Amino acid sequence: MLAEALVCRDSRHFSFSAHACGTDDKGTGTTNSRDLDALHPFFGSKNSSEKAMEFSNVKRDPPEKEGKAQLKEGKRKGIEGPKSSDPKILRRLAQNREAARKSRLRKKAYIQQLETSRIKLTQLEHELHRTRAQGLLLGGGGILGHQGNPTGLNGLISEEAMFDMEYTKWLEEHHRLTCELRAAVQEHLQENELLMYVESCMAHYDQMLHLKNMVIKSDVFHLISGMWMTPAERCFMWMGGFRPSELIKVLFILLSHIDPLTEQQILSVCGVQQSMQEAEEALSQGLEALNQSLSETITSDAFNCPSDMANYMTHMAIAMNKLTTLEGFVRQADSLRQQTLHRLHQILTTRQMARCLLAMAEYFHRLRALSSLWLARPRND
Repeated sequence: MLAEALVCRDSRHFSFSAHACGTDDKGTGTTNSRDLDALHPFFGSKNSSEKAMEFSNVKRDPPEKEGKAQLKEGKRKGIEGPKSSDPKILRRLAQNREAARKSRLRKKAYIQQLETSRIKLTQLEHELHRTRAQGLLLGGGGILGHQGNPTGLNGLISEEAMFDMEYTKWLEEHHRLTCELRAAVQEHLQENELLMYVESCMAHYDQMLHLKNMVIKSDVFHLISGMWMTPAERCFMWMGGFRPSELIKVLFILLSHIDPLTEQQILSVCGVQQSMQEAEEALSQGLEALNQSLSETITSDAFNCPSDMANYMTHMAIAMNKLTTLEGFVRQADSLRQQTLHRLHQILTTRQMARCLLAMAEYFHRLRALSSLWLARPRND
């Protein structure tokens, strides 16, 4: 009977024979207790019939299912499958892992750099709005310091230095417009096409007038001193710019060789030149009178000893009030310069005005070039 039970144990579901399970050969279902007692060492101390039923209900997974379960468990625990023992493959895998690690580090550093740059940009925008509200502009001290422009506290640039910067940009744009106008003249465009280039240059000169109005109110002396010009330009400067009558004289000589004027045009240009000379003379006399009055005001009590501070401040206040007249003189001089160009535009043809603007641009360009050559000349000790 024990032998039959052991044979039944080797089956897949551990099902026993009829004798081992306590049934007779005829299937009557009667229990053979003597046979079950013989299996007592195998089932333990419990009732033999209960042990047999429990043991018969135990099932084992198939071998392939056990292998899959172990593989899944290994993956959950971070255990990889069998690896190749080829040194090249192992080295390549190690290189790939290192490259992936470095890529993650670079990505993290790049994201941090973007965030830092965004914060700095926001701060600069806030600072720019704040300084603009104060009438100042925050700029790079290195470039401006190299140019020798005046700066204020905390790196803030004055309106005079801002005007110098804008004037430099104006010169660059003026050079571009002049090149376009010269190309249009050389291509012999029609009058209506050439007129667009002429009007662009005229509008650019009007823009210069607006730029100068920015600095007249803040520091008219900066404009009159001509520190924003080259030395040669300052030599021929009159009240913060060129003298209109002298410019007409130069242009008249140049045009007579390039595109001669008609008799009526000559008379009109001479009339403009005469009126400009009269206006210039009136402004020059007014400036001289202002100079005389200002000198008398600030020196009226210069020889009083001891000096009365209250009287001193009173005279200084009067002198400062007189200086506001200087602003009006410079504005009138700029207005004369603007009127000169527009009146010439009315007298001359489109092609003649184009040549006039080119000659004017070349004249001031050569003055600036002369200044550069003069400053770069060899000096003998």
